[in-house]
Amino acid sequence: MFFDTHCHLDTPPFDADRDAVLARAHAAGVTRCLNPSYDLASSRRAAVLSALRDDVWAAVGIHPNNIDHLNKYCLCEIEQLSQQPRVVAIGEIGLDYHWNTFPRQQQIDGFVRQLQLAQRLHLPVIIHCRDAYDDTLDILSEFKIENEKLKIGDTSNSQFSILLHSFAGNSQQAELALERGYYLGIGGPVTYPKNESLREIVRDMPLDRLLLETDAPYLSPQKYRGKRNEPSYLPLIAERIAQIRGISVAELGAATTQNACRLMGLVVSDA
Repeated sequence: MFFDTHCHLDTPPFDADRDAVLARAHAAGVTRCLNPSYDLASSRRAAVLSALRDDVWAAVGIHPNNIDHLNKYCLCEIEQLSQQPRVVAIGEIGLDYHWNTFPRQQQIDGFVRQLQLAQRLHLPVIIHCRDAYDDTLDILSEFKIENEKLKIGDTSNSQFSILLHSFAGNSQQAELALERGYYLGIGGPVTYPKNESLREIVRDMPLDRLLLETDAPYLSPQKYRGKRNEPSYLPLIAERIAQIRGISVAELGAATTQNACRLMGLVVSDA
């Protein structure tokens, strides 16, 4: 029923029980996962994990808080990794002005270089944005997304499209992103008691632009807040979103899985 479009299964918090975590996910109806990367080592791990399992796909790229790793050799290897059959996106890439680990211009330069790579390869991008939505949207305005084919599941449909992971912008930024045809990834924060502004965005946005995610092991839903997150908690997020939108969990699961497959160029029945 569910596709977790953002979970870091390759990371150390899952080293002791990765198979059990994925078994619990399947038992909860989460049968598909996308594992984004944050540096070159995690890109390699994500590619290997996706090759070993038929329920995991990978995205490769350099996170803004690791942008000092990005040079021509790193970018070349990211491109090589992207050619593997179960690597379906570039990410997570973007801007992070909360931590400001590196100068903003250095982050912007690295972000643009990876966007250019994704556009050249016709791969979707998974965007990390924290306290940087205005600059992120300005930069993305220079990159035109391709028209999506109407036939969901066309394997030639791998394209340059944009997913704003763990969306935390305001309503005006959400409206602009949605007008441009971007997807919004919604996770655990939609369940937090004080996050009414995000719930309003989720209530009003087009269903065909909404994706579910956990960002495991981070951003657990309210019931498990402060504990390690994992894909099996995705139904808690789905239940809250379905309640907000006044639809069934089954309808939400089917729609968001179609959306994820459309974004990644996957065949729905095989994904």
